[in-house]
Amino acid sequence: MLLVHYFMPKLAHSSYLLAGNRTCAVIDPSRDIDGYISAAADLNLKITHVLLTHLHADFVSGHMDLTAMTGASIVVPASANCTFEHTPVSEGDTFLLDDMKIDVIETPGHTPEHVSYIVSDTGRGTDPAGVFCGDTLFVGDVGRPDLFPDMARKLASRLYDSLRKLMQLPDFCEVYPAHGAGSLCGRAMGSKWRSTIGYERRYNAALQIEERDSFIRSLTTNMPPVPDHFSRCSAVNRAGPATVTSLVNPEPMKPEEFRKAALDRNSIVLDVRRYDAFGGQHIPGAVSIDFEGNIPVFAGWVLPPDVDIYLVATSLPEVLETTIWLRRVGLDRVKGYLDGGMFAWSLEGLPAAHLPQMSVLEADLEIGSCRESLILDVRSSDEYDNSHIDGAVNIPAPDLRTRFCELDQDSEILLVCSTGYRSTLAGSILLLNQFKKLHNVAGGMKGFNSAALAPACLMCSIPHGPRLPAGRAHNLSTAKS
Repeated sequence: MLLVHYFMPKLAHSSYLLAGNRTCAVIDPSRDIDGYISAAADLNLKITHVLLTHLHADFVSGHMDLTAMTGASIVVPASANCTFEHTPVSEGDTFLLDDMKIDVIETPGHTPEHVSYIVSDTGRGTDPAGVFCGDTLFVGDVGRPDLFPDMARKLASRLYDSLRKLMQLPDFCEVYPAHGAGSLCGRAMGSKWRSTIGYERRYNAALQIEERDSFIRSLTTNMPPVPDHFSRCSAVNRAGPATVTSLVNPEPMKPEEFRKAALDRNSIVLDVRRYDAFGGQHIPGAVSIDFEGNIPVFAGWVLPPDVDIYLVATSLPEVLETTIWLRRVGLDRVKGYLDGGMFAWSLEGLPAAHLPQMSVLEADLEIGSCRESLILDVRSSDEYDNSHIDGAVNIPAPDLRTRFCELDQDSEILLVCSTGYRSTLAGSILLLNQFKKLHNVAGGMKGFNSAALAPACLMCSIPHGPRLPAGRAHNLSTAKS
């Protein structure tokens, strides 16, 4: 038995290649499958199975790509009711992978359809060696049951039972979850990619809640926000996503061609340059999601899924990598990119918009003056509650798509987040809604802290934790002026 772990940053997704002597299986694969194909070739193994623990909500899975490339059988929970060709499994099913025995148990709760795969390396013994538990059990946390709001309490109750079923495994049985710290599929995941049943039984906080109602209450209150794409990816995975090889790569476009495409009501411009470059000048109406930030989560959160996307980037590699990230969250309609970037746009004499940048020192002087500037903190409510500037108003960045009407368009607004990434996203949303008097505070709360102008935010200081804004999710308006 050989186990190869793959971790996708930003989405904090773990997938696995489980190998025997001749064949192997891929568990909960990402949409870009080259790593699995290369590993199997290097090990001289044939990929015969693709195992899905459940229909993932936070990313589009690579099961269709793998079966198209290798002919592998796709194994999914029977209750998922998938519409592509697959092998349905449920409680009690067993199959072999070389000399490894795979036992299936039902573990719903994070989603209505969910199984875990218990692997026993029969070449060494009959006891379970590990369990691929998907999003039921994490390192230090458990799967959130509130992705289906109307079913949250029912799913939390089922999760309570599923976890106790997993706890019947031996203490030494290893735990292989599908996510780690930074994922919004849980609330407080650890940074390690694996654990053991015994360790989680003793130290996992959710497993210490013995009373069912208390467990349900804990798992259905004060949960992190749910990005837009969580409501879409499960359905895409159930139907079977388009293979990546069937998608067309974005085309280079000269400025005037790009301008005409961007003006279409069914299109949107995504600018992934550094936030200070966006502030200097950008195409009017563009949405800013800094490439260095969490581009897949924020893009999946705020970009409409049914429009064509046109990219502004600093280089072709950045365009191609952005396209990959967008596809991972089901945004497949990336049609083109601005050839030559904003430099070429400027040479053509085309209009540009701006988001003025302000240092934390300048912002502190502005805050201390008699002028009535609004300090708009666009971090999550948890971050805001932990540490914020006195007098700041908190509206998380994605919420501004609908809550901008709570703000006075005639006010001077200073935009603050932890670094400048989210505040620039927020600024681009407000610019779309005709706000003019905006200033982005470069460096954000980290800059304020470094300059000894504000206390440190403990959440910002967690090196491996999530840094995501809270709030209800609604699509950006695509109306063009």
